[in-house]
Amino acid sequence: MLCPDGCLVFGFDKLIMPRASSHFVYFAYGSNMLTRRLTATDRAPSAVPIGTGYVSNRRLTFDKVSRDGSGKCDIEITISSTDRVYGILFEISSTEKSSLDSAEGLGEGYRKEQIQVVTPNGEAYEAIAYVATKKDPALRPYDWYKALVIAGATEHKLPHEYVEWLRTLDSVVDPNANRRSVNESLLCAR
Repeated sequence: MLCPDGCLVFGFDKLIMPRASSHFVYFAYGSNMLTRRLTATDRAPSAVPIGTGYVSNRRLTFDKVSRDGSGKCDIEITISSTDRVYGILFEISSTEKSSLDSAEGLGEGYRKEQIQVVTPNGEAYEAIAYVATKKDPALRPYDWYKALVIAGATEHKLPHEYVEWLRTLDSVVDPNANRRSVNESLLCAR
């Protein structure tokens, strides 16, 4: 069913789709929540944050097998409707889909999934998210990766309790000093 402004209605007040086919809506829940990381030239420089939200029946894990051997974020499906993963909705130019797919490792540990994201005011957005296909529960994120996730969560003012929970999660030091330095520099950039 269509509402007067062209959005689809699916059990929410309305399901909001991208404004034009020239753009898509992306749900970032890991390090890409940090705007300056996502807008890097090799990812999605056109990305504009359009709001925050959550997905239900999901839990955030750091067990996606990454190219660097550490754990990256995943939004694992659960059976509990009270489980939520918070994140940021970004509108991105469709011309940048392939560069974002490459940066995220589409087909090499992540697949794309259409999900419904609920905003604080109850609206639902149809968005794409990258969901892990290669997982190892023994993995831990590098300290810098966890710090990027927390920095993105605080930048966009995700719920305080959620951010504090992120701070409690275990992480490990990246043994590659150069990679660690490059990624930590994102935390200091303005």
